[in-house]
Amino acid sequence: MFSLISVIWFLKVKLMFCHLSDPKCFWRIKDTENNLGDTETYCSFSISTRHGYVKNDYFSWNLDKKVTPKTNHLIFSVYLALDEINMNIHILPNISMVANIECFLQKDGEKTGLALQRKEFIPNYYCTDERRYLIIFTAPIWAVTTRLGPLMFMYSIPELYCGHFHLSLNDNEQFPHLYQISPKDTSLPLAMVSLMVHFRWNWIGAMITNDDHGIQFLSKLRGEMQKHIVCLSFVITILTEHSMAHKEFQRYFNRIVMSSAKVVIVYGDYTSPIDLVLHLCKSKGIFRIWVSVSQFDMITYLGDFMLYSSSGTFIFSHQKPELSGFQQFIQTVHPSNYSSEFSFAKLWWTYFRCSLPPFNCKKLKNCPTKIVFKWLFMTPLGMAMSDTCYNLYNAIHAVAHSLHEMLLQQVDTWSNNAGKELEFDTWKMFSILKTLQFVNPAGDLVNMNQNLKQDTEYEIFYIMDFQKDYGLKMKIGRFSGHLPSRQQLYMSKEMMEWAIDVDQILPSICSMPCRPGLRKSPQEEKDICCFVCNPCLENEISNMTNMDQCVKCREDQYANEHHTLCLQKVVSILDYRDPLGKALAGIALCFSFLTSVVLCIFLKHRETPIVKANNQTLSYVLLISLVFCFICSLLYIGHPTAVICILQQTTFVIAFTVATSTILAKTITVLLAFKITIPGRRMRWLLVSGAPKYIILICTMIQLILCGIWLGTSPPFVDADAHMVHGHIIIVCNKGSVIAFYCVLGYMGSVALASFTVAFLARNLPDTFNEAKLLTFSMLVFCSVWITFIPVYHSTKGKTMVAVEVFCILASSAGLLLCIFAPKCYIILLRPDINSFQKFRKPHANAENIS
Repeated sequence: MFSLISVIWFLKVKLMFCHLSDPKCFWRIKDTENNLGDTETYCSFSISTRHGYVKNDYFSWNLDKKVTPKTNHLIFSVYLALDEINMNIHILPNISMVANIECFLQKDGEKTGLALQRKEFIPNYYCTDERRYLIIFTAPIWAVTTRLGPLMFMYSIPELYCGHFHLSLNDNEQFPHLYQISPKDTSLPLAMVSLMVHFRWNWIGAMITNDDHGIQFLSKLRGEMQKHIVCLSFVITILTEHSMAHKEFQRYFNRIVMSSAKVVIVYGDYTSPIDLVLHLCKSKGIFRIWVSVSQFDMITYLGDFMLYSSSGTFIFSHQKPELSGFQQFIQTVHPSNYSSEFSFAKLWWTYFRCSLPPFNCKKLKNCPTKIVFKWLFMTPLGMAMSDTCYNLYNAIHAVAHSLHEMLLQQVDTWSNNAGKELEFDTWKMFSILKTLQFVNPAGDLVNMNQNLKQDTEYEIFYIMDFQKDYGLKMKIGRFSGHLPSRQQLYMSKEMMEWAIDVDQILPSICSMPCRPGLRKSPQEEKDICCFVCNPCLENEISNMTNMDQCVKCREDQYANEHHTLCLQKVVSILDYRDPLGKALAGIALCFSFLTSVVLCIFLKHRETPIVKANNQTLSYVLLISLVFCFICSLLYIGHPTAVICILQQTTFVIAFTVATSTILAKTITVLLAFKITIPGRRMRWLLVSGAPKYIILICTMIQLILCGIWLGTSPPFVDADAHMVHGHIIIVCNKGSVIAFYCVLGYMGSVALASFTVAFLARNLPDTFNEAKLLTFSMLVFCSVWITFIPVYHSTKGKTMVAVEVFCILASSAGLLLCIFAPKCYIILLRPDINSFQKFRKPHANAENIS
């Protein structure tokens, strides 16, 4: 038997996912003529055994009792199980199980009485013409069972409660004789929260009964909500006493109305005043999406669903198969009352295998009424069982399997007592029953051990109104607690898209979701689900909805405009392929060539007065240094290397130091030349000895020493700056020591300032080819360019900053070239008549005669 059970269980697990997407639908008629609705009657089923086969005629007397339609549903499930067992030759051969049924209707405002009369039980004694009961099943009202418990314990009769699991009945010390067949709702809080997460609902209300059962459920629900970041907007605890609950109705109602939560979880004792609160909400036109369990899946005395909602209701029900022979059995036992599909649909849900979509209806709400009715009756299968009915059905089979196990253990004893009244050890049978596993006729593995039923599987149904008098219930998913976390909840996408208009369901959230590019910022003294959305900081992104923290992009990446994506930064350098790089390189080469041409002109006309007038050697040195000044700007264009970075700065400062010191030497030469022309001056030896030329050597040596110190302490190096310009990685030459850089630059500036000062003082000295004015103007341009360079350089970024430096080098060099040598080249090339010794001597002689 155990091996057979193991094989069947293995096959069920393997095939489980194959049936997840099988559509299962139900429909029901709201019987407005029945003013009892789904009111349940407390019933006790006393089980005993008899020799031989007991026919179905034995059951007829119980069916004549005045009970509610819902109670008939329970009785039929017991009779079906008894009939299957008594006709099965493989279980309890030649033994029939019989049941004595007592049902009492609990009226509103009336205390529940005991279902069994005391005269039927005498402790430790029974009459020979009376049957001794092996066990008693009770259902579905747990409160009556608690009052019946002491009597059952006194009569030494075990009791099996077949209603929904209740925590109060699980106390072994108070109820040692009682056992519950219904599985615990251990996984229910997680299942409900998983549904909330699936629909992205994080702002939920809860309505529970104020008893141990409801409080424990709320505690577990809070724990699961905290793990999945789902918050409770309000919690309503319904008092179980009707008289006290009536006083609180308005307060309950106000809390639902004032809350922005669109989804409310309902759990607890359905016989409590909770149904009155739900009716009050409906009468006031306050509709919410209700999420509850199967015991609240019922029609009230007003002929409407207890959990009525215009947006539909979600119900969690224990997984169970549908018994296709249930409807046929009822028609056989009582054909007069249940002759058509409509008579069954008024009693309970009628299930059918639904194909989707019916007749090309993409949305249920858009289907014509006639088409929907054809769809309902297309493949009728029969009436469905409620959870309590299925528990009673399994309880009968569990007792039969327990008795059969006892028979197998004591074959010899029973064969010797053939024909005598059967006597079973009820407590031994009860002990076997609590650890029993068996496969029922529906093919479902039934496990009676509560300790092994921790992770219950739930089917998720969606209930909605169709027309006014009909209800539709569709299976849309399943929750399996024993599976990995991401696979526990399965929702049929096809069924939901057809039956549920998800787009029309209002989001049950405290705060609007933070779109990608924003992050959640919690609000003080509010739940974690209530937050404000703040934009991500610079270079941070959030690529999902409702991110708690933005993610920082890597150093080589940057955030796009909407802060939703990290983009690769563009490597930016002043390259020869850029238009700006091409232009600057072209200008540098042109001026280098032009300077070389001027040098050639001066060399060719070196014997002319204008070349000799201001020390032609210094002119050659100045022109050569300007060539290097123009060429050094090319080092700033292109991808830099460590060598190029060092050459950039050293070549630049040395070339310009040579140029400025040469101009200083030229201005001093002008002053000395003028001084020696005045009678009585003895400074000719300074001019003849070439003293001004040493100025170039001294100034250049000082600059070389400063450059050596700079390169020895903190030389320039290649640097990749990923933060200077947004979206770009700037490859530049880092100056290394900024202090050293400004020292060499300052020294070069001081030489230039000295040259400007001396040239300015010598600008009005009389001489035919006195170039002091030209030197003054050239140094004015030079100093203006570099004074402007400092603020502009620090206000630019990236390759523009490099371009500014190159431009200053070219502009200052071009200023020196054009201001000093352009007038001279004009005279040499275009006015050669002026450039002669005859023209030179006449003004000079006139000057001596005047003096």
